[in-house]
Amino acid sequence: MIVGFEAKRAFKNNTGLGNYSRMLICGLAHQHQEVRSILYSPDMSGEYSDYFTSYANISTRQPSGLDRHFPDLWRGYGLALHLKSDKVDIFHGLSHELPHGIPHSIKRVVTMHDLLAWHHPQYFKPFDRIAHRIKQRHSCNIADAVVAISQSTKQDLINYIHVPESKIHVIYQSCDPIFWQPVTEQDKATVRKKYKLPEKYIICVGTVEERKNQLAVVKALASLPADVHLVILGRHRGRYAAELTAEARSRKLTDRVHFIRNADFDHFPALYSCAIASVYMSFFEGFGIPILESLCTDTPVVTSNLSSMPEAGGEAALYASPDKPDEIAQQLRRIIESPKLRDELVAKGRLQREKFTQKKIIDDLYSLYNTLVPQDDDEI
Repeated sequence: MIVGFEAKRAFKNNTGLGNYSRMLICGLAHQHQEVRSILYSPDMSGEYSDYFTSYANISTRQPSGLDRHFPDLWRGYGLALHLKSDKVDIFHGLSHELPHGIPHSIKRVVTMHDLLAWHHPQYFKPFDRIAHRIKQRHSCNIADAVVAISQSTKQDLINYIHVPESKIHVIYQSCDPIFWQPVTEQDKATVRKKYKLPEKYIICVGTVEERKNQLAVVKALASLPADVHLVILGRHRGRYAAELTAEARSRKLTDRVHFIRNADFDHFPALYSCAIASVYMSFFEGFGIPILESLCTDTPVVTSNLSSMPEAGGEAALYASPDKPDEIAQQLRRIIESPKLRDELVAKGRLQREKFTQKKIIDDLYSLYNTLVPQDDDEI
């Protein structure tokens, strides 16, 4: 079987969509070495330019000559020529999109992470919102199979784009393998020193933006014991970080709110592990990777009771309304004050996270591929 991947974000994106793409591509290459994967991208420069070179069953294609100056045109027509000559069986768009021009002889799969542009259009400029909707509708219409990363996303696909339920396959996502490795005491000591961490803190991981709702967490902090701090880990977007700083100042919390913008990714597991709890109060997510990262690092988590977050957390998380700081504070206080509850949540988290192992995700995906392009026994 030869699988082609739309891999632009696998090379260029260092957050959610990029992590998903790399996990899936590498997981498939490792678990099913008989599958040949070909990565198509108009640009393979950057920090992930050599990421896939160690895999003998992964190759790459990108525009050459004049096509390098017209990447969008290449994705529509030059790509189709490559797909034919490479004898691709399945083409998988990993991030909401299938390009035009894919030959009809090739089975088409698209992963839909969320329908944010439909669900919360206020987070987009008008042109961007329209562009997202057009691309997503087109991709779902031409796809032979649509992968939804949660039941919540599946329901949105049915409600907003009217994708037939029979066409949708819920295949959850995993988090980076680094979170599945044990965190040592030395790891913890290293991050405490490097980032000057307070003794007791709650960690909030995610891009600092309105949708992630860190403002409610800052407000909740005011109701927690004075020795408990808040560490906000993530890149800043727009003016929202300034709003958080102003809110902390108005509540006399400046000394208790700490921003870490550019932490080494290798340090993320230890940053979680050193925390009393993790909090993730987003208004909307396709899945909610920081919830799974928390479970993988034995960090009790309080999260939003909306959209997909209860799917990720299951019985291993505590939930609150994201627009009610008092509820958030109450749930965090339960974890802070009860070692027994912490231990119970950690134990439940170890069970819950098994639903989202890389092996399970890749096996589910491989099964889907085989329903689209059945393999002879001697090929598997």
